[in-house]
Amino acid sequence: MYKVYENKQISPDSYLMEIEAPLSVKKALPGQFVIVMAKEDSERIPLTIYDYNSKDGILKVIYQVIGASTEELTYVKKELFSVAGPLGNANEICANPDKFMNKRICYVAGGVGIAPVYPQVKFLHRRGLKIDVIYGSRQANMLLIRDKIERVCNKIYYATDDGSFGTHGFVTDILEKNIHHYDIVVAIGPIPMMKAVAEVTKKYNKKCIVSMNPLMVDGSGMCGACRCEIEGKPKFACVDGPEFDGHKVNFDLAMKRMKIYKEEEAIKWEEMKKRLAKEKK
Repeated sequence: MYKVYENKQISPDSYLMEIEAPLSVKKALPGQFVIVMAKEDSERIPLTIYDYNSKDGILKVIYQVIGASTEELTYVKKELFSVAGPLGNANEICANPDKFMNKRICYVAGGVGIAPVYPQVKFLHRRGLKIDVIYGSRQANMLLIRDKIERVCNKIYYATDDGSFGTHGFVTDILEKNIHHYDIVVAIGPIPMMKAVAEVTKKYNKKCIVSMNPLMVDGSGMCGACRCEIEGKPKFACVDGPEFDGHKVNFDLAMKRMKIYKEEEAIKWEEMKKRLAKEKK
C-alpha cells in the first residue's frame, strides 16, 4: 500500500494527489507516467507524473474525472493499493537538454495537459532553457496551476473557449500568430487539440512533438488500447511513447479508438456511482 498525503479537488473536474512513492520518483524523468490502482480489484489507471521530489519520495499526479475508475480515485483518502513506474519514455528535449539549448521552444497545453507540461518546462528552466507556453481550457476556472507554470516559463499565453480569461478562442489562434518565433512545438492535451497544433506546425514546417497518453488504458502494452498509427506503422503509446512526431500520427484513427469503449464506460460509471453511494452510507 502507498500512503496518500493529499487528494484534493483543484477544479470542477480535476484533482491533485500526493503519494509517498520513493521508488517511482527515484528515476523519474519528465514525460514519464505511473500506473495507480485505488484498490486490489480496481482498474489500472495511467497518470502522467506532474511533479516529484526525489529527496522525500513524494510523487504528485493530477487527474481528471472522466469515468468510473477516476471517479473511484476521488474517494481515496489514506492509501493507494498500487503505484507502478516510472513507465514510458522521457520527453526527448528533457533527455538531451544541451542539444536543444539554442532552439526556440513552445509548449502548447490543453486542459489537464498542463500537468505533464509543467515538469518538462520546470526541468528545462532549471537547465537554462527559456520556454514559452500557450495554455488553453474551456473556461477560466479550469486553468490549473497557473502560479506554478508562470514561475518556470519565459512567456505564457492563455486562451479560453468562452473568453473568460486570456484570448477568446483556441490555442492554435495564438500559436499561428507567434509560430515564426519557434523552432519546436510540443503539444499535450486532448487529441483534437494536438491534431490542430500538428496541422499548424506542418503548414509552417516546424518540428512538432505530441503526447498520445489520452489513448492509454492498461499502460503496459498488453491491452492494445493505446495502439496508434505512426507513419503508417502500429505503435503503442505506453511503451513506444507516449511522445511521437506530431506530423506522423494518424489522429483520425486515434480519435476513433477513443470512442471504442464509450458505451461500456458509461455503464461502468453508473454502476460505480451506485456502489460508492452505498459505501458512504
